[in-house]
Amino acid sequence: MSTLRVNLAERSYDIVIGSGIAERIADYVQEWSPTSHVALITDETVEELHGDRLAGHLTEAGHEVDVFAVPPGESSKSADFVIELWESLLDQGTDRGTVVVAVGGGVVGDLAGFVAATFTRGLRFVQIPTTLLAQVDSSVGGKVGINLPGAKNMVGHFWQPTGVLIDVDLLATLPPREFAAGMAEVIKYGVIMEAEFFDWIDQNQSAIADHDAEALTYIIEQSCRLKAQVVEADERETTGRRAILNFGHTFGHALEAATEYETLLHGEAVAIGMMCAARLAMSLNRVDDTFCQRLHRLLVAFELPTNLPDGIDADVLLQLMWHDKKVANNELVFVLPTRMGHVELVSEIDDDAILASMRTH
Repeated sequence: MSTLRVNLAERSYDIVIGSGIAERIADYVQEWSPTSHVALITDETVEELHGDRLAGHLTEAGHEVDVFAVPPGESSKSADFVIELWESLLDQGTDRGTVVVAVGGGVVGDLAGFVAATFTRGLRFVQIPTTLLAQVDSSVGGKVGINLPGAKNMVGHFWQPTGVLIDVDLLATLPPREFAAGMAEVIKYGVIMEAEFFDWIDQNQSAIADHDAEALTYIIEQSCRLKAQVVEADERETTGRRAILNFGHTFGHALEAATEYETLLHGEAVAIGMMCAARLAMSLNRVDDTFCQRLHRLLVAFELPTNLPDGIDADVLLQLMWHDKKVANNELVFVLPTRMGHVELVSEIDDDAILASMRTH
């Protein structure tokens, strides 16, 4: 077991990573957010796999527990489900002493965190991510929110958890496609911050694919460490440092919107987006073909897509990008690599170059 401390101005918290530690959920909730009432928010799939069991541990420890399950999938990150959860919390007598516990992937964490941030102007909440993507990315950093029909995460808040509990054993029930989607975000950290980490992932593909506990723990620890460094430097995206985490996301979010959040998993969209960004960087002479080939090989090794799905129009994606949160001063801003382990924010890019990066196969 290892513990990382995220040190922030308003609220610092621990990320605990290990095997079998979710069984101690009641101890961690009581340590981080003492309460007698827990609102456990999950989705219907995770409820059956893990949610009921973890709720049982809390009940056995003397907590009053209400479980709220939404349908699985990105469509649950909507205003309709926020209102439904608000009303359910109200019906159950939730007050400011209640702690929200999010058990699930990134959708559940974002949705539950947004509900926690807004109900009674703010409830404490604990993250227990059950997917690799959520463990290495969305559960850390305090970004919570929901989608609008044409824009990803457009309504949201910065609301830090009181703690994050990451149990690598929970990945045992994760479908292979979901695991691969999580690897897109793991690979991203190597590209944007630490070339040595990219090399390690490349050299240990088999151990990771075989779900070796030591390898999984390592990639989760390193990913959380790197993201925590960025969040500590720029908690609320005021300096621009945190924007480097969006590598591949300008393209990826447009892809998700174009496919109505139903065809691609978030990590799959990000994988395609990273390749588009790499090709765009190469066209601007920021990186060479070797860089693109290395990234492509590693994404393909984990069975991630690297090109736009059939039937997706690049011109439509470009229009959707203008609705993204990363538009600044009426300019599209892209996170582009200059070498492995380093990226920069780039704007004023010709539309033709952007379109060409998406049309290259």
